[in-house]
Amino acid sequence: MTREEKRKSFLEGIRGGLPIGLGYFPVSFTLGIMSISEGLNWWEATMISLFNMTSAGQFSGLTIMAAGGTLIEMALNQFVINLRYALMSITLSQKVDDSITGGWRFLAAFSNTDEIFAMGMARERPVDRWFWEGLSIPPILGWTLGTAFGALLGSVLPQRLLDAFGIAIYGMFVAIIIPQARKSRAALFTLLLGAALSCCFYYVPLLSRVPAGFSVIICAVAAACLAALLFPVRDEEKGGCA
Repeated sequence: MTREEKRKSFLEGIRGGLPIGLGYFPVSFTLGIMSISEGLNWWEATMISLFNMTSAGQFSGLTIMAAGGTLIEMALNQFVINLRYALMSITLSQKVDDSITGGWRFLAAFSNTDEIFAMGMARERPVDRWFWEGLSIPPILGWTLGTAFGALLGSVLPQRLLDAFGIAIYGMFVAIIIPQARKSRAALFTLLLGAALSCCFYYVPLLSRVPAGFSVIICAVAAACLAALLFPVRDEEKGGCA
């Protein structure tokens, strides 16, 4: 790639990551408030968010820390909650080009959240290093700064505003997946099936006992496999590759 192509790819990533970062800010703002209420300092909460990009994992981990849990409990808890990222990383590895090698794979793994993954997979062209850099920067900043501001200023904001912050990320995620569902019947089918299965794991008494991390993986794999059977991709649609 030429220098100009790299710049354009980076800026494309920035534009894609900006709404994700804005969506992360209010969620991590709430995390910052919760961290202070559980006895952490503002800089401790900020450092945790800087080196972790997992909302469910951090909220759950903070609860374990506050309860005086053991390291084994923390490790098992994080393994279950974040196991889906292994599946997502395997899928993403089929989308990236040769520029993401060596140490750059650590960046891709670190910032491979649900929303960033969705944006990367939605890209029509292969994901290159410069696009992923741009895509990752706004969410990392949004998540870290949101935690810092929440820890420092959360106590002075009205509760209604804090409650509104909590739903912002869901609207942002819907904005990412709906365009793909409108363009592809397979994507729409996978989306609806995944949502239906998630509802089953939430409302059916026996299934509701399955840990959240495992239920996400089961729903994703089941929906993807059935969609692959019903909507197979022909070789010519994949560029002639078998």
